Amino acid sequence: MTTDEFVGTDPEAARARRRSARPLLLRLHFYAGVFIGPFLLVAALTGLLYIFTPQLEQVVYDHEMNVPAGSSAQPLESQLAAARQAVPDATVVRVRPGPEATDTTQVIFSRPDLEASHWLTAYVDPYRSEVRGVLETYGSSQATPVRTWIDQLHRGLHLGDFGRLYSELAASWLWVVVLGGLVLWWSKRRQHRVADRRAKGRRKLVSWHAATGSWVAIVLLFLSVTGLTWSQYAGESITDVRQALSWQTPTLSASMSEHAEHGGHAGHSEHSGSAPVTDAGADRVLAAARAHGLDGRVELTLPKEGEVYLVKQIETGWPSKQDTVAIDPASAQVLETLRFDDYPIGAKLARWGIDAHMGMLFGLPNQLVLAVVCLALITMVVWGYRMWWHRRPTRDGFAMGKPFARGGWRSMPPAGLVALVVAGALAAWFLPVFGVTLIGFLLVDALLGLRKSRVR
Repeated sequence: MTTDEFVGTDPEAARARRRSARPLLLRLHFYAGVFIGPFLLVAALTGLLYIFTPQLEQVVYDHEMNVPAGSSAQPLESQLAAARQAVPDATVVRVRPGPEATDTTQVIFSRPDLEASHWLTAYVDPYRSEVRGVLETYGSSQATPVRTWIDQLHRGLHLGDFGRLYSELAASWLWVVVLGGLVLWWSKRRQHRVADRRAKGRRKLVSWHAATGSWVAIVLLFLSVTGLTWSQYAGESITDVRQALSWQTPTLSASMSEHAEHGGHAGHSEHSGSAPVTDAGADRVLAAARAHGLDGRVELTLPKEGEVYLVKQIETGWPSKQDTVAIDPASAQVLETLRFDDYPIGAKLARWGIDAHMGMLFGLPNQLVLAVVCLALITMVVWGYRMWWHRRPTRDGFAMGKPFARGGWRSMPPAGLVALVVAGALAAWFLPVFGVTLIGFLLVDALLGLRKSRVR
């Protein structure tokens, strides 16, 4: 919100204010906090709700996701046959064998009537080849309906593309609010770098608001940057930057002909480009991938005609396991390998950032840190509005809190003002939603100034 200051009448202090960016930062921080605060509050509340959805899924869908451990599992092909029988009007695209003895096998189907990135998933008992349930899942993380609902609430309030603007607005301004607050708090010579417990009233609110922001600033900046990667408009800018730096996530081709061109052994008939005579089957393919070092959670992408099996590790914890192999569907031989260690640094950072943002990279400690930060952000927003309330004229019970004085840009050194304008223009170009709202703030500020001048 605003790290409110007590404005004195000392001439020396006045001259110092005229020579610094502080008055301008105070007004910008105030406006950003007042108008962006509700969006940050909603993002923090819905994010707090999302953090523990993995545990919630295990409770809500215990029957589908868990089974009593048995002595020996049925062949994967037998489990696929049971899933196909349960969902006859859909096409199997991927399968995820249960990594633990009590996990079901997830057989993932596509169907034309499903929305983009939505699937039908059959949960199969690996010991009896019996389908325990079928759910509509979402995305590469196989989110169940309850997690999908909370995810869409956090991302766009169930309002479609228009609703996604709220989360992009929050992420676009969060880093500005955090950095501005840090500069305002740490640029002053203060006796208390942490919360001042002896302060009272508004001073106490300012102290706790700023100190709490300092403690969680790094995580908030991280959430702002990673949140922008999912956004509509800023996300496109980030994608363009990654492409320019060759930081895209590499993938293996599913085309049999491409692997043959690269010298991979293709166990198909002597007629080039023809479909394989036989299919080694999911069991042999999985065994080949395991022998090649793909342990833990894996996902098999079943091939269409003229394609190969792709087997990928999907372990999002630390250390990340994201290796992928292409396997000949006829001979079950590994044709090509893509190791996570060979990813460009940008692709690795994107993977780690997304997983940490979702609370999966370090498991429960990751979730607990995010939960504390969300609670801290909620508290700071409430404190910020409380400070705004303290700034209202006491003679008028219905008056709004007064903003900081206008004209703060006049106190900035010319070089600093030029640098700030250039940085703001670049940020507005790179983050369109930030740019539009920044222009809106400036227009509102100008209109308020004009109105005040006319009243005088």
